[in-house]
Amino acid sequence: MVIMTTTSSLAFLPVLERIAEEIERTPGRGRPADYIPALAARDPRSFGMAVAELDGTVYGVGDWRQPFSAQSITKVFTLALDLAREGDELWEHVGREPSGNPFNSLVQLEYENGIPRNPFINAGALVVTDRLQTRTGDAAGELLAFLRAESGNPALDFDKEIAASETANGDRNAALAHFMASYRNIDNDVPVLLDQYFRQCSIAASCGDLALATTFLARHGIRSDGTRLLTRSQAKQVNAVMLTCGTYDAAGDFAYRVGLPGKSGVGGGIIAVVPGRCTLCVWSPGLDERGNSVAGVAALDRFTTLTGLSVF
Repeated sequence: MVIMTTTSSLAFLPVLERIAEEIERTPGRGRPADYIPALAARDPRSFGMAVAELDGTVYGVGDWRQPFSAQSITKVFTLALDLAREGDELWEHVGREPSGNPFNSLVQLEYENGIPRNPFINAGALVVTDRLQTRTGDAAGELLAFLRAESGNPALDFDKEIAASETANGDRNAALAHFMASYRNIDNDVPVLLDQYFRQCSIAASCGDLALATTFLARHGIRSDGTRLLTRSQAKQVNAVMLTCGTYDAAGDFAYRVGLPGKSGVGGGIIAVVPGRCTLCVWSPGLDERGNSVAGVAALDRFTTLTGLSVF
């Protein structure tokens, strides 16, 4: 993979400051997710952005230290944690293809015999969390410990309000889990799985935290302490699935505009990876109709345009 670069490390902060100024002048930031009541009150004009280099240096602007609900961004880390444990066997239970449908769609599961199209739609993430739960006995706890270690922030935690809100409004996720269980593609009791999944999605972290936690993917599978979590090939697999599936049915447009592996969450965050160089996280709660942060996508688009950092 060839990475074109025209930006030195010291130039990252001026680039971020320029992007923040441009975003501030941009009208129309989308709307926060309203199907999770605890997220609906977030200010769509909030904005933060951070870049983490491979040595742990972090640059940020705006609300980059403000914790927010990571939501589906956490799916990247559970995928990595499970892939590290079971390897290619995982891909017998979840696919690697873009869905072309909304992230919580039930449609494809029936005609694909309970095998989700990819690990980043909700059905696929439920399968991955289920498999990690089987292997660890506490998938959400395993994820939280990993994020604390990689971010260097031991204060990271679950947001009980968000978890409770998702539980109270989680009928569609329950339907997905029960449907897959009918095809024997779920091992654990559905209520146990849903509890783990909602806790996982509720983790609150800042742009700086998540940018740092993602650097193992830019280091081709090497964690911050120098130990290897994923093989180089597995890290490539995760980055590839992020590029093709990480922003749901807008993945093609995201690849076209941004040109980096990325993963969004309905809390308004997006992480992105420049393999061999750095990682990014941007947050702004206003979403487009596909569930991606309007300002976040625009900011990442500007970052790759201004720096020349891209996988293409």
